[in-house]
Amino acid sequence: MNTQPNGKYTEAGTDIEEVKKRNAESGMTYNEVKEMLARSITKEAAERTSVPSNSKSI
Repeated sequence: MNTQPNGKYTEAGTDIEEVKKRNAESGMTYNEVKEMLARSITKEAAERTSVPSNSKSI
């Protein structure tokens, strides 16, 4: 039975607000890391395949 005030705890007694706070302080999420890596890889690939602006055409 939940005996904690304001319903901010789970039935097991976990403080929901504390969990949210710790999650916010924990750094990047799995999906944020995947997105950052995808952008980085895409940018590097574009830089490798682009023609330098100071090169001459034949």
